[in-house]
Amino acid sequence: MLYLILSAIALVGVAIALYQMRNHPKGLYVLFFAEMWERFSYYGMRALLILYLTKHFLFTDGQAYGIYGAYTTLVYVTPVIGGMLADQFLGQRKAVLWGAVLLVIGHLGMAIEGEPVVNAADRDGTIMSIFYMSLAFIIAGVGFLKANISAIVGELYEKTDERRDGAFTLFYVGINLGAFAGALISGYLGETFGWKYGFGLAGIGMLAGLVVFVWGKPLLNGAGEPPNPTLLAKKRFAGLSTEWLIYLGTLAAVFVIWMAIGDYKIVGYILWPAFIATFLYIIIRSVVTLPPHPRNRIFAALFLISIQVLFWALFEQAGSSLNLYTDREVDRTFMGQEVVASVFQSLNAMYIIVLGPLFAALWIWLAKRGLEPSAPAKFGMGIIQLGLGFLVLVWGATSAGSNLTPVMFIFLIYLLHTMGELCLSPVGLSAMTRLSVPKMAGLVMGAWFISSAAGNFVAAQIAKMTIGGGEGQVLDVYSKVGWMAVVAGVGLIVVSPLVKKLMHLDTLERDMEDYYAREASSAVEVEGKS
Repeated sequence: MLYLILSAIALVGVAIALYQMRNHPKGLYVLFFAEMWERFSYYGMRALLILYLTKHFLFTDGQAYGIYGAYTTLVYVTPVIGGMLADQFLGQRKAVLWGAVLLVIGHLGMAIEGEPVVNAADRDGTIMSIFYMSLAFIIAGVGFLKANISAIVGELYEKTDERRDGAFTLFYVGINLGAFAGALISGYLGETFGWKYGFGLAGIGMLAGLVVFVWGKPLLNGAGEPPNPTLLAKKRFAGLSTEWLIYLGTLAAVFVIWMAIGDYKIVGYILWPAFIATFLYIIIRSVVTLPPHPRNRIFAALFLISIQVLFWALFEQAGSSLNLYTDREVDRTFMGQEVVASVFQSLNAMYIIVLGPLFAALWIWLAKRGLEPSAPAKFGMGIIQLGLGFLVLVWGATSAGSNLTPVMFIFLIYLLHTMGELCLSPVGLSAMTRLSVPKMAGLVMGAWFISSAAGNFVAAQIAKMTIGGGEGQVLDVYSKVGWMAVVAGVGLIVVSPLVKKLMHLDTLERDMEDYYAREASSAVEVEGKS
């Protein structure tokens, strides 16, 4: 019954979103459904991963958190590279297409599960190698797809278009429609009938996303095409073009990721230098090449990007510690039926599907009346709600005493976390494309995702803090991080006017006209010299 109720609610939300999209470019429909299927595959696999590691391969909680954290961290590191390659060579459309191909391979590889492990010491080495290689393909695929498909959404709109935040929120509904269906259906199949069925269905979903994107290319009206087709086709080595060298280089990178994915410490050695180098590169390039206002906008974007580390470090407990807490410490009986733990991973997406169109309409309604909060203020509101979610769960579990935590508090924590996410993630995606200049759009979006990677890395550390003391240990950690988030969110709202000032929104249109004029002039000079 729960499955039917959640599905009915989600369908209502999708219908509202599709109705609102009638006033948007048709390309948004293509990106909506392509990303929907990509997220179906990703979140279908994500809902099962921590349970798969602990129940099928018999990893300890600590080992499972390490592998899960390494995977989710690298998933958000690779978009930096994918964004840069798209900016300089491939263009966003080809990058998304290549990423989708890699994802299909990776998700279908996850369906090869082998026999259940009876003794942890007897894990099948071949099956484990296939498992890690599949994760490596998924990580590389997300690197090309995730940042670049969001950048294409930004290209469909003028930077001053009031529909932008609403468009990204509607796009976010598509993301979460896929996440909802993936967690609900793949999660249920995997835990009920066998892991391979859940993972296999995720792979089929990704294949559907690839088909939708290829079919809908004409509706994108040229958005995301290569910046320099001649440079992309240029022969560079052994008769191979730049494009094919990128593809072959990606396969080599998959091998490197395969070697690193099982070692959480190696991932940290990759993450933090990449994080620091990305920020320094963006800062130096902004100072050297950009006038004051565009430069300040990049600095504002970097500030917002940094806030993400805290948000995702706490939010991403959903797939790890909160997932196991739901499995072990929650009364999951709903209307007389016990619900498998992975299905609750769909709540976040279901809430977004329902609330996303409402938030999109709210931002537009407030903007028309001059009352819309700034992006930094929205970030602060999101972090406060994130903290309140943990505090509500702690209160509910404590009130239950020695009994299992009532399932209603799982519904509540996901509701509050989702409302916080809607104040931060789609708004942040919109802000990144608005505050960056075209030549740095993919790079800035990549920095957005590497910050998410840092958050996921820290999330694994927080999850490990919940080990060893049973339910009480988990609740103690959740209480501390909950209060920390509330305080941090209030502080962010206080400083938000200063950050908004750096964004120079009042001169955005004029500055962009000047930017394009300078680029055109530079192109003429280069052509004249050649």
